[in-house]
Amino acid sequence: MIPSYFIAHGAPSLVLDNNAYTKFLGELAERNVKPKAIVVFSAHFEEHTQSVGVMETFDTIYDFYGFPDEMYRMTYPAKGDNEVAQQIMSLFHKNGIVSKFNTERGLDHGAWAILKLIYPNADIPVVSLSVNRELSNEQQYLMGKALSELREQDIMIIGSGGTVHNLRSVKWGMENVEKWAETFDDWLQHRLEAWDTESLFNYQELAPYGVDAVPTNEHFIPLIIAMGTGDKGKEAKLLHRSYQYGNLSLSCWEFN
Repeated sequence: MIPSYFIAHGAPSLVLDNNAYTKFLGELAERNVKPKAIVVFSAHFEEHTQSVGVMETFDTIYDFYGFPDEMYRMTYPAKGDNEVAQQIMSLFHKNGIVSKFNTERGLDHGAWAILKLIYPNADIPVVSLSVNRELSNEQQYLMGKALSELREQDIMIIGSGGTVHNLRSVKWGMENVEKWAETFDDWLQHRLEAWDTESLFNYQELAPYGVDAVPTNEHFIPLIIAMGTGDKGKEAKLLHRSYQYGNLSLSCWEFN
């Protein structure tokens, strides 16, 4: 059974960086057999109704501005997978989750930037899934749980977001990490490794610096969804954690 992952996508320019995190992502594919398909929940794909994105070939969305010209020339022409998309729709229906197809939206940087680092050849079919910040954390978890059987077919599920993601607090050019960001991620690590869903579902009330780390929840949701896909084995493993700009966390969690 292939693991699921939560992968922080950091700043859009991550795909141009050369650091410990990008090196880690460049080697992540070696941990597993080549997936049959990749299902990715991106923090930047927000919908009120759960959307299942599929295209013959995905367009590349440049949902950022002010970055080097090279960023706007990058593409990630992954194929879609209608069969997997239909299966996802069936699993959602089976679990009482209302969903719809989206056949027009390409891959945003939350999806293509990390995929380009992990699977640069864009030779694995992709299905893109939206997030809904209005759902409870328990509902997010159940969203992932509903898709967990896909892992038995060597379909990789990725949640792309960020644990500490407060753009108003980032310190451009700062190399050291601020203590408050580490403190939040330490708390998060202990709760994930213990599979303490009760605390995790109430992280903003219980976690130190919860509101500072997660001022809006769209980047945190993919972590809860990815965790839900591991409900059967309940094993969470931190594979990497570093920071950029003082407090923007770059982390990868594996769920089995």
